[in-house]
Amino acid sequence: MILCVTADKKLNGSCCVPGDKSISHRAALIGSMADGKTVIHNFSEGADCCRTLQCLEALGVEIQRENGKICILGRGLNGFCEPDDILDAGNSGTTMRLLLGLLTGQDFFSVITGDPSLRRRPMGRVIDPLVKMGAEIRARCDNTLPPISVRGTNSVHPIEYTLPIPSAQVKSAILLAGMNANGRTTVIQQIPSRDHTERMLQYFGAALTIKDNVICLQGKRPISGQLVRVPGDISSAAFIMVAAVLVPGSQVLIRDVGINPTRTGIIDVLKMMGADIEVIDQRSWNGEPVADLMIGSAQLKGVEIKNPLLPRVLDEIPVLAVAAAAAEGETVISDAAELRVKETDRLKAVASELRKMNVEIKEKPDGLIIGGSQLKGARVKSWGDHRMAMALAVAGLIADGETVIEDAACIDISFPDFPDVMRALGAGIRAEN
Repeated sequence: MILCVTADKKLNGSCCVPGDKSISHRAALIGSMADGKTVIHNFSEGADCCRTLQCLEALGVEIQRENGKICILGRGLNGFCEPDDILDAGNSGTTMRLLLGLLTGQDFFSVITGDPSLRRRPMGRVIDPLVKMGAEIRARCDNTLPPISVRGTNSVHPIEYTLPIPSAQVKSAILLAGMNANGRTTVIQQIPSRDHTERMLQYFGAALTIKDNVICLQGKRPISGQLVRVPGDISSAAFIMVAAVLVPGSQVLIRDVGINPTRTGIIDVLKMMGADIEVIDQRSWNGEPVADLMIGSAQLKGVEIKNPLLPRVLDEIPVLAVAAAAAEGETVISDAAELRVKETDRLKAVASELRKMNVEIKEKPDGLIIGGSQLKGARVKSWGDHRMAMALAVAGLIADGETVIEDAACIDISFPDFPDVMRALGAGIRAEN
């Protein structure tokens, strides 16, 4: 599929975005570890979260899909079955890393792999602590790359582990393994990362406490199935937010968006740049803060994005680079080296494709330097990365001439309805096979 994008006068109206990917993964995984039934509303329909469900079914979890909701019949902490085939996480790093944590606490053998992109993504940071917890794990390239074999144990060793760099996925894998530990597992984070796992475990009744940056979990405590309502994914909303800010005369309301403070860096950065964003009707769904977002167009200015803010906007850097390209002055992004080992090397990909659109952009080892300029339509490629495809579509909305984005089917990973939602708001986007 390709996307053809032309500049439009304005975006107006209201919309919703898909259920949060991060929360959907965790609701399914933790629900499967609970006793009883978990019902999940607004579960993400993206390919990544579907992979998590498929892997859980391969482990013996009964999952019912009915009337827009997902029903999971939990297996309890130790009730999973040894799979009779290799588990396939597709393109989903979250599926692979969190599932490794769950499998650490199961007394059987399994193998997990993924697509060519995922098989190039480093897994050593999550494998190391899980081996310390008693799992026998083997992987390619000196235990760093998938496919990965796991021989779990029902006597997981509790550990105290300090995360060397912020990583919600590593932290989550340790905590899921710690659910089956004989004692207390402690995770210390020097810089906080997204905390959906902690919130979800507490909501399901786990014996988990948080003080400052220290998370303590008492293992071998059963949890119970719950009713979960997944908020809209702020990482998906980010593309609509930036488009509404950049296209003159726009005003867009995005309803029911998760505003977890570990994820709202996109709002903070856009406001730093001069964006007009109003957070309306704040409330809470199963321990997660939710609100509606009203966004109006504004002239942006360049800013500096680095730690400690950077971990809260890591997934949004591609679309923030587009905002920076349209801003007055220079934007400097630092401390983002992790983007080189995402679905693709996102720093290289962003620089390569935005240059085709007349953007002044330089790569640094850990970031980008972007100068404001008038974008020009061009033929660009997604690099097989859903966030790249959507960020380039936003760029096309403010570019002179038509922008054509190749290999755009990858948006199905997180936001399958993105072209339709944008068209309903007035955007000049059409999909072609």
